[in-house]
Amino acid sequence: MEVIKTAIEGVVIIEPRLFKDARGYFFESFSQREFDEKVGHVEFVQDNESMSSYGVMRGLHFQRPPYTQSKLVRCVRGAVLDVAVDIRKGSPTYGKHVAVELTEDNHRQFFIPKGFAHGFAVLSDTAVFQYKCDNFYHPEADGGISILDDSLGIDWRIPTVHAILSEKDTRHPLLKDFESPFEYKNK
Repeated sequence: MEVIKTAIEGVVIIEPRLFKDARGYFFESFSQREFDEKVGHVEFVQDNESMSSYGVMRGLHFQRPPYTQSKLVRCVRGAVLDVAVDIRKGSPTYGKHVAVELTEDNHRQFFIPKGFAHGFAVLSDTAVFQYKCDNFYHPEADGGISILDDSLGIDWRIPTVHAILSEKDTRHPLLKDFESPFEYKNK
């Protein structure tokens, strides 16, 4: 696997080595050993999958301490624009984001460490999205910031008129009205 660094330290794009022949393709979607060597040690404990249609926007979600989560995400059918927003107080990249298109054709994965809000928008007719988490889901620790916050400067590539959001996601605060539970730890 190739690890591509982004503009925000710790947030990386992962491209697998793809082996193609007349039968189709094969790739190793996850190797704990290689992940530890190239990204860092993270023990994933839960895998999730969602299916959504064009225009669905999910996020920007996170889990509050002590139930914080790092995520390794990928799109196995269709295409999504996936986004991580730095919400660590004191971070030099606070409020900044990284966006990457994940598709069934590019097989890319996106690693989002703790201290980031995460969301995605479905760009294809439908999309099947999978993600690994390093902590179990705790509904009482749910948190979020508004996916439609213009101050974040995210081009979701979906006209707002076509955006489909859950009721919960329409109630998240804007970044300026948000008190982050995360602290930036300078390495």
